[in-house]
Amino acid sequence: MRGNRRQDTQEFASPRSPILDEFRASGKPKTTWKLRDIAGSVVEFSGDQLGSRFIQDELPKASSEERQSVFDEIVPGNTLQLIQDVFGNYVIQKLFEHGTQAQKTVLANTMEGNVLYLSCNLYGCRVVQKAIETMLPEQQSSFVRELEPHILRCVMDSNGNHVVQKIIEHVSPDRLGFISAFSGHVFDLASHPFGCRVLQRCIEHLPDVQTRPLLDELLPNHVPHLMQNQFGNYVIQFILEHGRPEDKASIVAQLHGRLLFMARHKFASNVCEKALTYADSDARRALIEEIMAPPSKPDAATPIVVMMKDQYGNYVLQRALGVAEGDQKETLINTVRPQLLSMRRYSTAYSKHLTSIERELEKLSPSEPAR
Repeated sequence: MRGNRRQDTQEFASPRSPILDEFRASGKPKTTWKLRDIAGSVVEFSGDQLGSRFIQDELPKASSEERQSVFDEIVPGNTLQLIQDVFGNYVIQKLFEHGTQAQKTVLANTMEGNVLYLSCNLYGCRVVQKAIETMLPEQQSSFVRELEPHILRCVMDSNGNHVVQKIIEHVSPDRLGFISAFSGHVFDLASHPFGCRVLQRCIEHLPDVQTRPLLDELLPNHVPHLMQNQFGNYVIQFILEHGRPEDKASIVAQLHGRLLFMARHKFASNVCEKALTYADSDARRALIEEIMAPPSKPDAATPIVVMMKDQYGNYVLQRALGVAEGDQKETLINTVRPQLLSMRRYSTAYSKHLTSIERELEKLSPSEPAR
């Protein structure tokens, strides 16, 4: 019985047709075969690794008649099958790239009603993205309408989030009514491995009228938590680099009084570096003053020493050395240098950190060696 059960459940690969066997056995198929040679076998070739590559290579240089012949064998009956195929999806993408507008329209029509499923499919999501890049605005809107009721599910899907990002990049903002569905979920999106990417694309591509409600929900309430979050820190960094001046200022203001703590945090330290780089001159100066502050207690170490010893804080200190200006730069260098010499003299525990700081000092004042 056990033997029969194994035999019943064993899967057998479909045998190749003689023409595909001949193609795979030929020495240099790219130079000896043409698309017309595989007429009647396009679908089988599309699902084969070598056959798919051959069609992909030939389609860009094929005549309109040859492309139409390939198209007619695939569309509509075999389109959905190949979209979800490990090799076939690349052929469908090439049809979107090199087909006529009429062919692209028909291809997109075959996908309608299945856009959500395909968007969340490992291979289908690639085809949906290519379709969004190449099809007409009205069909883009049709795809968006299918996804709209399920947009949060799609955003948080490992495949679907790439489709949503592509939509935000390529579809006119006035057709993206689903952005309003993000309100009330901004923290969840920002702290999600896929949602954080979508939120960044919103900030990058959408007008202020659509992003302002999202930022107004995020910035007053969640910045310190997101700075320390594995994924949220990327959103905060993105706003510091690409956001409006008032949004950057809001983030930097929430770093004040927390800089020493955040600089020693695995994720927040990256935000500290970005803040030092992109803050305006006055805000940057205030952050660096916080780094140069005296110890909080008479017997405590200074913030500079604490940061020099820390595996993350030392990078923030290096960034401060790199962006400080004028008299403050000179003061910071003169404060760091004796501490560096003292730590070198009495301890080897922080050698790696100190070497990096030494290099930064040498770049800033090469005529005065750090040691």
